[in-house]
Amino acid sequence: MIRLKNEKQISGIRTSCKMLSAMYCELIPLVKPGVQTIDIDRWVQDWIKKAGGRPVFLGYRPKKKPFPAAICISINEEVIHGIPSKRRIREGDLVSLDCGIDLGGFISDQAISIEAGKVRDDVKKLNRATCESLYKAIAAVKAGDRLLQIARAVEGHIKPFGYGIVKEYCGHGVGLALHEDPHVPNTPHGANPKMNNGMVFAIEPMINMGTPEVDVLEDDWTVVTADDKVSAHWEHTVAIFGGKTEVLTDPLEKFVL
Repeated sequence: MIRLKNEKQISGIRTSCKMLSAMYCELIPLVKPGVQTIDIDRWVQDWIKKAGGRPVFLGYRPKKKPFPAAICISINEEVIHGIPSKRRIREGDLVSLDCGIDLGGFISDQAISIEAGKVRDDVKKLNRATCESLYKAIAAVKAGDRLLQIARAVEGHIKPFGYGIVKEYCGHGVGLALHEDPHVPNTPHGANPKMNNGMVFAIEPMINMGTPEVDVLEDDWTVVTADDKVSAHWEHTVAIFGGKTEVLTDPLEKFVL
């Protein structure tokens, strides 16, 4: 069931989203070659706690194993849900960060892909195309239209590049829980409800340089490309209210692209 939010709830979600984007603005310069991803997670946990929020990913348990960190850090062939560890970021890595904050029961969600040092031209091209597809998708969000317009916008932008669009994982409703209805796919399939006032959802294209097929590692969380080629991931939290579309999280691409 899709949970429609009222003005007060959207205001609370907006505040959570602004906090999350502010955290990213401070975090982005720290994501560079030589840094261990576990240290990024410790920094994120500390920042969110000091800001008065709660890291919503930490301990999240839709499956047997709860997620053990506050932020997902997925590098190169890792698509999503990468677990922070002693792994060090290397020159040329594409580092995708995905995080959410629970601020008094109002939940935000945002993802970005950061180029560590000098990356290959094909990786840079993939990252930009993925970010562009996110904004094409946001432009398709209109009260009264159907949800799969979002997927058609992503597919329409990405298809000419020949990249793989991940189908098994997608965006979702958000705001009062981390994952709510509806599913927001990046390829046109599945339910196609009307987009109505009060809907809040995360749009998150996950685009692979090669095949769209993915596998899940033995840790039960990390999703990787089936051909080990690089993947990029960008995400915004978006609301429809008063007949208008509002991006609740702040744009961050100017800091990383």
